[in-house]
Amino acid sequence: MEIKFFDSELKVMEILWREGDLSAGQIAKILKEETGWNRNTTYTVIKKCIDKGAIQRTEPKFICKAVVSKEDVQAYETEELVERMFNGSKKQFFAAFLSGNNLAPDEIAEIKDMINNME
Repeated sequence: MEIKFFDSELKVMEILWREGDLSAGQIAKILKEETGWNRNTTYTVIKKCIDKGAIQRTEPKFICKAVVSKEDVQAYETEELVERMFNGSKKQFFAAFLSGNNLAPDEIAEIKDMINNME
């Protein structure tokens, strides 16, 4: 799924991924509480997501459904990051990620297990 999202669009998508199908009004209420957005801002961002094919709108009550999964978006965004910042080298990306030395021992063990399970 090759859809590039802006941060504002990801906020709307995150709500749908977390909560499931909601009306535009419900999304607006949640975003008002979480970010202070007004209703018009939320509706504008929802419309942009619909135009991109990421949200499907159904009547009655303007029910919004995420058409793309969070995992698909994460995979696409990660590939874009690796391509843009590391010339497509996953090895360089991984080395940069690990160079911060900010992983807890249990996280290191989990990453080792993931790599071992790939072989």
